Amino acid sequence: MGNLKKYTVLIFYMSLALIAAGCSSAVSGEELVKKRIVSIATVQPENHSIVIGLNAFKKHVEEQLGDQIEIKIFTNGVIGGNSEALELLQMGSLDMVVTSGSNLEAFADEYKIFSLPYLFNDESSFRKVMDEEEFTDIIYNSTADKGIQGVSWFANGVNNFYSAKKIETPEDLKGLKIRVQSSEANVKMVQGFKAAAVVLDYGEVYTALQNKVIDAGTNPEMALVDMKHGEVAKYYSRTEHQIFTDMFVANSAFMESLTEEEEKVFQDAFKLSTEVANGEWDSKVEKAIEEATVMGVEFVTVDKKPFEELQIPVKEKLLKGNTDLQKLNEIIQEIQN
Repeated sequence: MGNLKKYTVLIFYMSLALIAAGCSSAVSGEELVKKRIVSIATVQPENHSIVIGLNAFKKHVEEQLGDQIEIKIFTNGVIGGNSEALELLQMGSLDMVVTSGSNLEAFADEYKIFSLPYLFNDESSFRKVMDEEEFTDIIYNSTADKGIQGVSWFANGVNNFYSAKKIETPEDLKGLKIRVQSSEANVKMVQGFKAAAVVLDYGEVYTALQNKVIDAGTNPEMALVDMKHGEVAKYYSRTEHQIFTDMFVANSAFMESLTEEEEKVFQDAFKLSTEVANGEWDSKVEKAIEEATVMGVEFVTVDKKPFEELQIPVKEKLLKGNTDLQKLNEIIQEIQN
């Protein structure tokens, strides 16, 4: 473990020690009862829809089990990045983590399913699938043997192309340099449109668009406003080529330690956190569209069928030889069609 990681872990343990030292207690005669501290980490800021969902989770658990359990939510990546948080979760030093589904691909191939292009018909179909235990139980349990148990999910938006050039057909993508996150599926998808994939950090996209290092980005609407991409990319085309999810995961041993009463309360709270976070996400998307329109961004409705047809061989190649992904794909198509 590097010095920076060691420092991060040390700070985290010190934080938990301080929390435990100051945790609430109730005295009955000579008996001292301390609450159990349950820790949750996320890289998202306080105003993010996920954190709002986690606060609803905290409120529900503490209302039902407040004499036994106290929830501590660590936001803004104060515990470390996603990799560090997942490592601490496996160690049992964190009880829960919210992270992108793509970060869990290293632990189970099943999570690669979300990177496939045109996997879902639309966002409504995506949410329908994610509400079906036949599908989510496979996803949630895929990492259990690694000490990571899935417990719920959060909407993470629909990826669409945006550029200084209007994109209306697949032909408009030919030869463009398109920024993607690092993954085989993302690169293959862009190449399927006969474009060039450029792997860049999210924070570099604005400058890269401005300086023509890339021609297009691919993110949900929030990027136009939160990262100000709408200042340098005036056309946002609704190609809906990928739909991603964030995952709420827990330490497997922690979940097994819950009593029957506690587990029911936690399961209800997991569902509540998703409902609240997703409702908040939808509101933020609507607001982002309004703000981006004021910035001068034009939202372009496209015929998705020709885009989707070009991605059929890409999707087939990514599924080939992977029976786990093939099974998940079959379940998805059965649920949404």
